[in-house]
Amino acid sequence: MTKEELRRSIKQLPTPTPEESAATMQRLYCHPHFMAAQTIMLFNALPDEPATLPLLDALCAEGRTILLPRVTSDTDMELRRYTGTKDLKRGAFGIMEPTGALFTDYEKIEVVIVPGMAFDAAGHRLGRGKGYYDRFLSLVPEAYKIGVCLPSHLVNHVPTDDHDVVMDTVIT
Repeated sequence: MTKEELRRSIKQLPTPTPEESAATMQRLYCHPHFMAAQTIMLFNALPDEPATLPLLDALCAEGRTILLPRVTSDTDMELRRYTGTKDLKRGAFGIMEPTGALFTDYEKIEVVIVPGMAFDAAGHRLGRGKGYYDRFLSLVPEAYKIGVCLPSHLVNHVPTDDHDVVMDTVIT
């Protein structure tokens, strides 16, 4: 199956329920690398991804440094600090994006939580096809990379290219 065929197949799956999202975020929260991290890059979920907003707010309340990506061009994204929902505004792809302070101190990022349309057990990721995360992840090679998806999005095999970045682990 090609990447595009797999994307079409995954798009047919139902969107996550609040219970599925909460269960996935709880498993993420309990991961040892996640629990130990002070500076974490996350994402604000699209409707077909596990909802992250309750976790984002909980982490802010704990005093952790939370970073969210903001698309800046057809090929790039930047990181902005997230300090609460007051910092969000509608941006590219209809995603509520952060408007907080620009963050460029990439070596301080301990954990990166990566969304994907699908993952396999080996940590290969199927993104949406623009390469934003693969390009960004090459800038933070020391960060621990955790792919997050619903159990129904964990597949036997994700086709890969040389530029695709493999996750350290995948949580469903």
